[in-house]
Amino acid sequence: MAETDTALRSLAHNVRAARTRAGLSLDELGRRAQVSKGALVGLEKAQGNPNFATLVRLADTLGISVSALMEGPAEGRVRVVTADAVAPLWTGAQGSEARLMLTTSGPAPVEVWRWRLEPDEEYPSHPHQAGVVETVSVTSGRMTLVVDGAEHRVEAGQTATFDADAPHTYRGVGPDACHLIMTVHLPPGPVSAA
Repeated sequence: MAETDTALRSLAHNVRAARTRAGLSLDELGRRAQVSKGALVGLEKAQGNPNFATLVRLADTLGISVSALMEGPAEGRVRVVTADAVAPLWTGAQGSEARLMLTTSGPAPVEVWRWRLEPDEEYPSHPHQAGVVETVSVTSGRMTLVVDGAEHRVEAGQTATFDADAPHTYRGVGPDACHLIMTVHLPPGPVSAA
């Protein structure tokens, strides 16, 4: 329970700090991210349990990575992250999961994810802000990547990249689970007013 409380406090601090840096009121952030003001107030008070989609919308709107919203104080020059030390941010009904391993620093950060997609299980993602590019490298098994309605088979040893400002879905196919590394390349700075 202490880890959850610490994570919620870090999330609350990081959302408030990013919102302040971007010069956004709670109302304006809520409007742009399509999150209720009440949910944002609770989040900034370290209350509630935001879902993965909410975190992605907030991060996209604030022009930062999901892990930047969740990370605690910097631990040093080099970070080594073990997969089982990171809780999944998404878990599918059949056992699929997505773990945000880390985010690089700098003006255009990159998120590094580990995914496992069970056969016939999928994760549909909403379009990200313009300028976000995703890359998926399948390490075992195979998947179908659906971008803006078009299906693309990606198998072990293959890598695909796409502009993520269109609807996209990741689906496990075949008899075995698909394991992949995903990178999400974020553009620098917060999103401008829409």
